[in-house]
Amino acid sequence: MLRDTRLPTETLTRIDDRIREDWTVEALDFEEAVAYHDSLPDSKRFARVLQSADRPLLQPRAGVPRLDDQIALLRHLEDAGRADLLPTTIDSYTRDNEYEKAQKGLEDARESGNDTLNGFPAVNHGVEGCRKLIEGVDAPIEVRHGTPDARLLAAVTFAGGFQSFEGGPISYNIPYTKERDLEQTIEHWQYVDRLAGAYTERGVVINREPFGPLTGTLVPPCIAIAIGVVEGLLAATQGVRSITLGYGQVGNLVQDIAALQALRELGEEYLPDTVTVTTVFHEWMGGFPPDEARANGVIALGAATAAIAKPDKVITKSPQEFGGVPTKEANAAGLRTTGQIIEMVRGQDINLDGVEEEREFIEASVRSLMDTVLVLGDEDVARGIVEAFETGKMDVPFAPSESAKSAVLPARDDDGRVRILEFGDLALDSELKTIHTNRLDQRARAENRDRSFQMVADDVDAISDGRLIGRRGGDQRGGDRA
Repeated sequence: MLRDTRLPTETLTRIDDRIREDWTVEALDFEEAVAYHDSLPDSKRFARVLQSADRPLLQPRAGVPRLDDQIALLRHLEDAGRADLLPTTIDSYTRDNEYEKAQKGLEDARESGNDTLNGFPAVNHGVEGCRKLIEGVDAPIEVRHGTPDARLLAAVTFAGGFQSFEGGPISYNIPYTKERDLEQTIEHWQYVDRLAGAYTERGVVINREPFGPLTGTLVPPCIAIAIGVVEGLLAATQGVRSITLGYGQVGNLVQDIAALQALRELGEEYLPDTVTVTTVFHEWMGGFPPDEARANGVIALGAATAAIAKPDKVITKSPQEFGGVPTKEANAAGLRTTGQIIEMVRGQDINLDGVEEEREFIEASVRSLMDTVLVLGDEDVARGIVEAFETGKMDVPFAPSESAKSAVLPARDDDGRVRILEFGDLALDSELKTIHTNRLDQRARAENRDRSFQMVADDVDAISDGRLIGRRGGDQRGGDRA
């Protein structure tokens, strides 16, 4: 039965042998890998760089299939974009553990010169290729992916010199897949976290980052934060000591600042004292306007939020988000836009009314969810989170996973803050639910319409249409002048 207990060394070794049967990789020598990490300069030690920063560090998303091209892309983002931390985004075949298809795509890319994969197939490049990538740039690099079963990817990239690994058993299952069993993905990620913990025990601190935005579409802050805390607790059990909790922008300045403050406070409250908690803010993850000028406005709002809330890291966006994968020039431009605004704003003393009240509301909501998880699991967070999703007491809006009820529906209130329209069986205290309902009733009265699913539909498309709130009948209150 699944338990939130640390994997013993013999189990780790047995899984090491098993996962290498999925794809032929060179023998992974743990002691040699530790020695390689020890040879890296401090400037490439991800956790050290992140934890020592005196401002929000900038990190984009980026991944192409060929090694030389990935190095060139990351160098461009370092030089032209002034990125502080670098990504390696993994291709979709690797995310689905289809390594033969990833290999075919890599070979096609090498022959044609085209990007035939939508990311970097790290498992296929192997330890040697990963180390060439690590050595080819100056900044630390993180593995960013979306893999429910990331065991082989973690084994190869950790041995290859990567010191930060995104994702988790909930955040890379519920929003990403349909049929993956949540209990099984937790077991798979216990290996990932135990391997990270084993490196950490040898002095190589592997940073772990739960994926905060989840489905990326109007996710209520309390749900995102509670799931991040749960994934942080699961990682800490396995010996992880550097955890970066994430949050995705929803667009209301007060709510986003309050949520980032709550994220840090709740992380430090729930996670063990042995863990160093940092935070990451993801710029808007929903639909972007097709017009690049408007898209830059969305980026600017995220940058201003980060400058005031002061997360440790910001995941930037580009003005070409609407069209899919941006050019390296557009990606670098998004970095510079965010960096410029942060530098102009972060030294200012800006106090917004309502932040403290909203933060307290978010914290109370997270505690309501966390209390339920711990009760359901009899203090075992692994058992508790599985039971919570099975019963709908924890849920994620718009989730494709069969492990979630997906009965929660969000909508914006009259200030543009994300509230909950339909709760399903979500384990929020009744007085907290009443606040959500009352705020949405206020909006309905202001727009002379019923509180209904139409609000949800209108809000999902609002930012891509150039506004924050999907007002009824085009009443944008000074928003869209096109």
